[in-house]
Amino acid sequence: FRRVLFRSTLFILDFSNSMNESLEDGTKYRLMLKTMKEILPKISPDTWVGLRIYGHKMGFTPIEACHASALITPIGQNNSYNIEQALSRTKPRGMTPITYSLKQAIKYDFMGFSGKKHIILLTDGGENCDESPCKFVMELIKIRRDVSIDVIAFNIKDEDDLEQLKCT
Repeated sequence: FRRVLFRSTLFILDFSNSMNESLEDGTKYRLMLKTMKEILPKISPDTWVGLRIYGHKMGFTPIEACHASALITPIGQNNSYNIEQALSRTKPRGMTPITYSLKQAIKYDFMGFSGKKHIILLTDGGENCDESPCKFVMELIKIRRDVSIDVIAFNIKDEDDLEQLKCT
């Protein structure tokens, strides 16, 4: 069974511990939730959209923490309410496995979907699991023309992290 679509969108959200840091009148986490609450109602019910998160679990070892990435709302139509409900039950606490999350999205989350695939990554920092999202994406674009990635970055001060995300 293959879904023929023009475009499917996957949000990948950062639930690492640093999202608990203060920003403006609250935390980065609260700003991210506010951003999603503004975006979600504007998504047409006909649009295929899903949600993957990372950093939502600590893990007993760095390997476990760097694999803390989960598709919590599979890509589907009229999914904004489901995404909003899933976000209300999740709290930031772990590491920042951006590259692992991108790999999982490409390999599994878009499985069975044809057409353009769009990833929107919301994060407050760079990869901290010994991988490079930039290097991964540079290899990906050599073999895949159907995936685009946009990054919404919150208050990133580290120049290397910012460059990695710009490249991504």
